Amino acid sequence: MTARLAAWLARGATLALLAVLLARPAWLQPLLAPFAENGAPAIYDRASLLDLTLAHLATVAVSSALGTAIAVAAGIAVTRPAGAAFLPVARSVVNIGQTFPPVAVLALAVPAVGFGLKPVLIALVLYGLLPVFESTLAGLDDVPRDVVDAARGMGMSGWQQLTSVELPLALPVILNGVRLAAVINLGTATIGSTVAARGLGDVIIAGLQTANTAFVLQGGVIVGLLAVVVSDWIGVVGAVLVARVGGRPPVGGD
Repeated sequence: MTARLAAWLARGATLALLAVLLARPAWLQPLLAPFAENGAPAIYDRASLLDLTLAHLATVAVSSALGTAIAVAAGIAVTRPAGAAFLPVARSVVNIGQTFPPVAVLALAVPAVGFGLKPVLIALVLYGLLPVFESTLAGLDDVPRDVVDAARGMGMSGWQQLTSVELPLALPVILNGVRLAAVINLGTATIGSTVAARGLGDVIIAGLQTANTAFVLQGGVIVGLLAVVVSDWIGVVGAVLVARVGGRPPVGGD
């Protein structure tokens, strides 16, 4: 009970600090003023921090959704008998996506699709494939073979086995990969400001350009708090989903 109370207090404190940073940043001016030198403003006021945060979250949500769809589909495909031969190729592709610097992806994507949101989405989708792909493989591989055999013995088709048995049982592991990919993308999305995509990178880059550490701290702290909140939210939603699908019999039945 004490641990649960501590967790809820930590969540409340995180949300409260995030709310102050976004809605009432002036309240924190005394804390940030020492980091703004030569009379520079301590509070970022070139745009609404709330608007930038919402734009940042929208970019992460879209890229994470696209990356999850691609990675889960690829993971399913290479775990089927017909696609098993493509596993090394698929793994190499997602590994390249993770190891290739997002800045380099932006540099290659901008000439093809222009400035703005599109090159950022390409970079984030590629960067977020690996955690979801590997968690999909691990989750499906951990499904007990006797359960799959029982489903097959009951006359289930391959699609029914996948959707009614394998994916529900693999869901907790897959969600861990989705959570990791979303947190990675939250931090990586800050580079989008270098190609004119709106987000919290605007605050950080403005601070770097003007040597204003106060701006850098504001952007960095907001991104860090968002990572905590989003990770926690995905965990809560995931627990609800797992409880629902886990409530069904693993093989057939109502």
